[in-house]
Amino acid sequence: MTDHLQTLKYIKSDVLSIWVSSNGGLNSFNEYFYSLKQCLKKHLKIENAAFLSFEGNSLIPVEELANLTIETKLNAVSWLMIEASFYQQKMVKLPYILKEKPAYNMMTDMVLFQAEGKNPIGVLLVEATDTWTDFMTSDYGEECIETLTKVLQILSENLEVKLNEDQYRKLYNMTDLFHSTMDIDLILENVLKNIRDNFPEFNVELILSNDQDRHTTIDIKLFDYLSERPATIEAFVSGELTTELAGDLNYRILNAPIKGRQAIYGILQVSAPTTYLFSATEKDFVRMLAQASGNALENAKLYHQSHRLVSDLQLINETSHRLNMRIDINEMLLFLQKQLMKSFQPMEVCFAFKDNTSYVVTDASTSLFKSEEGKTYIRHVEQHFELTNDPLFIADFSRLTPNQIEYRSIMAIPILMEENINGFSIVLHKEPYFFSFDSFKLMQSLIHHSSLAIANSILRNQLQEMVDRDHLTKLYARSFLDQYVEKSLKKDQSGMFLLIDIDNFKRINDTYGHQIGDKILVQIAGKLEETIGANGICARWGGEEMSVYVPNVDEQEAIELASTIVEVIPNATDPQVTISAGLITWDQNYRPAFQSVFLHADTALYEAKNSGKNRFCIHDRTLQTNA
Repeated sequence: MTDHLQTLKYIKSDVLSIWVSSNGGLNSFNEYFYSLKQCLKKHLKIENAAFLSFEGNSLIPVEELANLTIETKLNAVSWLMIEASFYQQKMVKLPYILKEKPAYNMMTDMVLFQAEGKNPIGVLLVEATDTWTDFMTSDYGEECIETLTKVLQILSENLEVKLNEDQYRKLYNMTDLFHSTMDIDLILENVLKNIRDNFPEFNVELILSNDQDRHTTIDIKLFDYLSERPATIEAFVSGELTTELAGDLNYRILNAPIKGRQAIYGILQVSAPTTYLFSATEKDFVRMLAQASGNALENAKLYHQSHRLVSDLQLINETSHRLNMRIDINEMLLFLQKQLMKSFQPMEVCFAFKDNTSYVVTDASTSLFKSEEGKTYIRHVEQHFELTNDPLFIADFSRLTPNQIEYRSIMAIPILMEENINGFSIVLHKEPYFFSFDSFKLMQSLIHHSSLAIANSILRNQLQEMVDRDHLTKLYARSFLDQYVEKSLKKDQSGMFLLIDIDNFKRINDTYGHQIGDKILVQIAGKLEETIGANGICARWGGEEMSVYVPNVDEQEAIELASTIVEVIPNATDPQVTISAGLITWDQNYRPAFQSVFLHADTALYEAKNSGKNRFCIHDRTLQTNA
């Protein structure tokens, strides 16, 4: 008996040394068990021993705890199958369920280590020796088991605390960093670093929702409901951690939602081999890491949003101010194009306005929309706005058409005038999901504020057109002609002015009535514009008098043009009428004063009338000074 007491003391001494060593840096339960095996071998002659650790109602070999696999789990011994064996005692003979396993067929005894009121620590399996049997059946055997149980319980708890401490220290350091920065890149970079430090051999991905800022340089994947796996979508929607055995990818996937207080911003995804099982501790760590990053990302996002909102308001204010400066519609659209390019970085921009039943692309649009390829996007937008006034936001256009298309991200905003669509603006980018929803809302606001200025400009142009044009003939009015001639005399090299009067027009009105007289005026006006084209302008001088002004023509060209006009008018009118005209030309050698142009042309017209009508006379420069 004295020998057994001494053996117990030796065992307690060694166990105390194991406990002391645990404070010196043992990092796994397997290391504790190795020391315990040496103790058992030294004092009880045990050569063959194994320790099964209690993990989630399963008993798993302690050496396999560091790298749990599905095979380990499948081969694990169910605690429920052997729990009844320890009904009244802590040491029993090895049951058949363990005996049939090749690794344990030489074992004879098993010992349960379980503190009162707590889950089991594990089960010790040994191939008994005489020394072992003699000692364990003595009065000191039970005390030895209690001693080992207390020490193993403390070691197990210390190991768990140490593991949690390491993880929480990492989380604390990362959270501390998160609270000190609003740099989204830095936040995402540290999330990836921490998760890869813990799972160095696994694949890790950050899957962020599509409305995140795109300026990050970190390699991320955008969340896509149409292509993500169901377990990933479930984690994103529910905000709960999910796992999936993805046989088609040969991965076991862990999805942790990156969740803030206001929303879920993405998924932190860890892909392990299919044989790997994530422990509860690992899942907790990934979940807490994802949540900490979610809060940090949310704070940074809100910070950047506040700055962006200020910037957006400045952009809208600047744009509205500039567009209301009474600039013409082309300048307005070119300025708006620059604002869209600066704010949204699109590759292509279009402005189109309704002309009767179709839309006309303006010069402020990029070259794509003047090509056949660009018409694909315009047609789609036109069809959309035929059905609704709602803006159009397409993240990936390739999914809506069977055709091969180059630009996949589209935003199109209607330009409204009195609640009706008067036109639209389109921005395109080749990358799918390039424009965020915040960008979409900003573009709506920008175009909405610009629509009023554009509408006002269009109305001003229409009003100016009414002022500049004669109501009956649609020729330019006398006031417009005056301004045009005055500018031409200053900037052009030469020019001609032809003053026209319809011969015997009073007789036409008296014979056929004023309605026919008006019809003849319209016919002559149309023929004049057809003859002159874009070379000059035609105007109604007053009553039955009209005029033609063409800049940058020499005298001979002017004479030929005047002769043509006199010849074609009778054939263009019904009933036929003839005209008389007075022509004046000028060049670098002879540049008359502004008022003199009209006076000399009128004098030449009077001469044509008095010399037989149906002709034109040209002002004789030799009779005048150059004043």
